[in-house]
Amino acid sequence: MALGSAAKKAASTPLVVLEQFLPYRLNVLASLTSNALAQIYADRFGLSIPAWRVIVTLGQYEHRTARDIAPDGVMHKSTVSRAVSSLEERGLVVRRPNLDDRREELLTLTAKGRAIYEAVAPEALAVEERLMSVLTREERRTLATIIEKLTAQARSLAPNSEEEAGA
Repeated sequence: MALGSAAKKAASTPLVVLEQFLPYRLNVLASLTSNALAQIYADRFGLSIPAWRVIVTLGQYEHRTARDIAPDGVMHKSTVSRAVSSLEERGLVVRRPNLDDRREELLTLTAKGRAIYEAVAPEALAVEERLMSVLTREERRTLATIIEKLTAQARSLAPNSEEEAGA
């Protein structure tokens, strides 16, 4: 009986309340948002989350190396490599030698890859706008500042982390 009482006591006075624990809450928000976005790019274009991140990164920048994409998207380099290979097989990305560093290859969207980026980007932005629509303009600015601060702090707490995140 003593064990049952101890278990009840521990359950009634938790050390961590999961629903109030910031890392958990951020993960839930990221997962829900990522799932909403995935419905667009997975259903319509057959893209995984890592493939979508590669497409978006290359859509934003003319070209990048896989090594550039990995930390920006908080993805392990092997995940980026698999996504790039898949995109290359589908004719969405091309590799070419980096003349500044022969050990690397520059990645660029093909015309077909750019068309997917241009088709999906407005829909992704619409999802973002629907999500953010519950916030005032001031709350949006405050949230952006808070996210920047927390991201910088989290990077300092886990500087070598290659853990993958959502969208």
